[in-house]
Amino acid sequence: MQSMTGCGKGSAQCGAWQVTVELKSVNHRFLDISCRLPRTWSFLEETVRKGLQAGLKRGHVEVYVTVEAQGEDAASREVRVDTALAARYVTAAREISQATGVAPALTMAELLAMDGVVQTAEAVPDTEAVTAAAEEAMRLAVEQLNTMRSREGSHLREDLRLHLQAAAALRGQILECAPTVVDDYRARLTERLSRLPVEPVDPARLAQEVALVADKCAIDEELSRLESHIRQMTGYLDASGEIGKKMDFLVQEMNREANTIGSKASDAQIAQCVVDLKSEIEKLREQIQNVE
Repeated sequence: MQSMTGCGKGSAQCGAWQVTVELKSVNHRFLDISCRLPRTWSFLEETVRKGLQAGLKRGHVEVYVTVEAQGEDAASREVRVDTALAARYVTAAREISQATGVAPALTMAELLAMDGVVQTAEAVPDTEAVTAAAEEAMRLAVEQLNTMRSREGSHLREDLRLHLQAAAALRGQILECAPTVVDDYRARLTERLSRLPVEPVDPARLAQEVALVADKCAIDEELSRLESHIRQMTGYLDASGEIGKKMDFLVQEMNREANTIGSKASDAQIAQCVVDLKSEIEKLREQIQNVE
């Protein structure tokens, strides 16, 4: 079992180019990749997507890619200064000073930080070397991400196991209480009729009435299906692959059976067990949203 939450980082170098990939993953119904690359490195998007699709099945994954030139390629970067634009900034500052009476306080550091004054020309990338480094960095990042997702999945497994055990125990309590519902109804009905100033009720008619109630209150099928769902869910805890959607479907069915039991069984003790059971099912549902 794997969680869909985690992060990973990988770095690799090919020739004079070093690529670092950082991944952040959260839960999602499908594999949703958010990869925002600068125009210079847009050719890496296909490499990024292939690497993620090979290692992940579900989750919203944010991808951050950093490409750096090393050695002589790094030294070949040029810093270009637009002196004409800088002069216009200074002129504008003086005009504002004359108009407002406030002395200009434009420093060299502030001038260099003005938009467009200083530009850096990057070295021309070697696409083959950058792509090779990106593939290796992606492999390492996905490997680290999956390690963390597996570790989170182990915690999820144990938590889900506890909630399933609690749900199974509550189902057992309901199963023990179910046979007494009809007997209690017969006793209450007989007592009420005995207090009425009427002739004794025909035993056959009383038995017919009790049989009708017994049929309406029967929850054997619901309890049987609930047991099956819990057993299947428990089996998925040790399974691998894309099991989150299957578990999500089962937990919906478990909730459906709990609702039906609650509406059928007119018994206070069963009603309390159903409330507790639905609470456990809701906790299961919340955790399953993060299972891959």
